[in-house]
Amino acid sequence: MTICLSSNNEKSYEQKTAWVYLINLGFYFIPLYFMGDQWLTITLAILLLIPFVIGYFWAYNNSTEQAFKPILLMLIIAIVSGFLTSGAISLFSFCCFFIGFFYSLRTAILSFIGISLLLLAIDLWVGYPGYFFTFYGMGICLGVGVFGVIEQNRQQIKRQQQQSKDEVTHLATALERERIARDLHDVMGHHLASIALKAELADKLISAGKTEQAQQQISQVSQITRDCLSQIRQTVSDYKHQGLSQTLKTLTQTLRDKSIAVTIEGQWPKLNELTESQLCLMLTELVNNTIKHSQADHCTILTQTTTDKVLLQYMENRAVKVLTEGNGLKGIKERAALLNGDVQFQLSPQFVVSITLPLIEST
Repeated sequence: MTICLSSNNEKSYEQKTAWVYLINLGFYFIPLYFMGDQWLTITLAILLLIPFVIGYFWAYNNSTEQAFKPILLMLIIAIVSGFLTSGAISLFSFCCFFIGFFYSLRTAILSFIGISLLLLAIDLWVGYPGYFFTFYGMGICLGVGVFGVIEQNRQQIKRQQQQSKDEVTHLATALERERIARDLHDVMGHHLASIALKAELADKLISAGKTEQAQQQISQVSQITRDCLSQIRQTVSDYKHQGLSQTLKTLTQTLRDKSIAVTIEGQWPKLNELTESQLCLMLTELVNNTIKHSQADHCTILTQTTTDKVLLQYMENRAVKVLTEGNGLKGIKERAALLNGDVQFQLSPQFVVSITLPLIEST
């Protein structure tokens, strides 16, 4: 089994917020403040944080199979720091978190015992008063290590839920393919059989010299073909148009899967099929742009309706310095123009796309 705090392809929420937990290193600096004129010791202790932080982010981007490398680096630095400052307890706690996260409970317990013995050995060597380095360090390491175990279980449940979701999606896709195959068979099967039968009959009539009757059969073949094409177009159109409500639901979930919060405000009016389908395509393009190009972590989709217009505002909580209109944004303008609508862009303090369309209700 491979456990990884973040994906190599997409930055996960955990990876984006990894630096936050480094705030706990503040406890590392407290003893240094009271060390007075021991500038050499203070300098060495601070310099040791550089490889430690490198090891920390290395661990955040690693798998179970390779996690021992950054953990070992962090542990060595923690041991060396223990001879310089009692604040090294905080470094040991980071090691315990990653051990609890990446490895089994048995390994975590044995590692905790080993780290406790290391704390005691350093305490005895340096002579910290009252064995607080040992006992306080054991308490901190135990608590943080338990948190690592809990986080491992949470990630495992999350992966299982995602796997279940993927399985449901694959099943739904398979069922949809079966439905499409069944519908196309129902639409085309009868027509193709009729075309084959009438073509064969026309061939026999031509051979028998009954040209007029053969032409009638050929004309019927032409009519059946047109009817078949019309029904296929209608069937495909039904597949393409899943509706604004379902499209919005799908796009919202896509953003949230990328750790982008979404707020939806306003009510959609009843729209004709053309307006609704074009809005679906415009929203899809906006969401794709957010995922591919934006640094936003929150989007708002706002709808306002007047007697003759509907306003859609798509807002990202980040400003845009320079707007380059690629095919996506040009496509949005072209779709709005098709509906006699208008598109406006606001770059700061947040990026806002405002789409105004004439309100033509569904009949």
